[in-house]
Amino acid sequence: MARILAIGGAHIDLTGRLDAPHRPGASNPGRWVREPGGGAFNAARNLARLGHHVTLVSPRGGDAAAAQVAEAAEGAGIEDCPLTFLDRATPSYTAILEPDGNLVTALADMKLYDIIPARRLMTARMRARIAASDLVLADANLPRDALAAIAREATASGLPLAAIAVSPAKVVRWKPSLSALTLLAMNTAEAAALAGSNEEGPAAWSHALRAAGLASGLVSAGAGQVLAYAGETALSLLPPPLGEVEDVTGAGDALVSGYLDAWLGGKAIEACLISGIALARLTAATAGPVRQDLTRERLAQAIAAMPKPANG
Repeated sequence: MARILAIGGAHIDLTGRLDAPHRPGASNPGRWVREPGGGAFNAARNLARLGHHVTLVSPRGGDAAAAQVAEAAEGAGIEDCPLTFLDRATPSYTAILEPDGNLVTALADMKLYDIIPARRLMTARMRARIAASDLVLADANLPRDALAAIAREATASGLPLAAIAVSPAKVVRWKPSLSALTLLAMNTAEAAALAGSNEEGPAAWSHALRAAGLASGLVSAGAGQVLAYAGETALSLLPPPLGEVEDVTGAGDALVSGYLDAWLGGKAIEACLISGIALARLTAATAGPVRQDLTRERLAQAIAAMPKPANG
């Protein structure tokens, strides 16, 4: 199993599930669920439950939310190394979901992440953690200069750097570092923001993202077609219908987790794509941003039920 350093978002997800289809401008009955989330943290928990040794570095406040994140990290078997700011609040992400699990709207209160300069992040201890890893995984919650510093250090250490887009507004923070990325995982809205193109279809996305400087990417479209490309190889897969969607939160993070797990095992791009979609489907079929009962055996069963990708 690999040694993975995950850097980025680890905060609180507050999810409201409506009892009936959303009615704009009206009081909508439903219920709230509060649990830890964040792109880097969700991926870190998935990879740790698949047997990898994962270290998490994330900015947090000095509050009860930070303690809840730390408890969840320990429960997933993660080595937790927070950057703690006692006078700040831990970030949060609030989402409203339809009864079928699809997103109505969301609010991200992520101010703490925006104040992390590269010099605060890239200490001698952090550089040593990077050098001791087999893979660095970072999300775009941190400022552009901090992400660029991570990319430079990973490149200097000869280590692969995988990235998570997080949102259309934040994915552009990776632009100065695209050539340093081994993989960038994003959805179509994030891909459009990065490439400056609204072209649709796997071939169009791979062409536009290569032109932007990204040599390897993973592009999802909700329940639609998923594209993976690396160099001149590009594959796409339309996942079979999922019987019941419980919660789409964290499905994109699961996609990159499953992809990277197969990639770390030396699998070809086809097997990586199948593994990523299989884990995303497992995650969407359960409540919360991660699958608490995830095991390598459960993932293998989901992979066996997947169709083969198409060239694209």
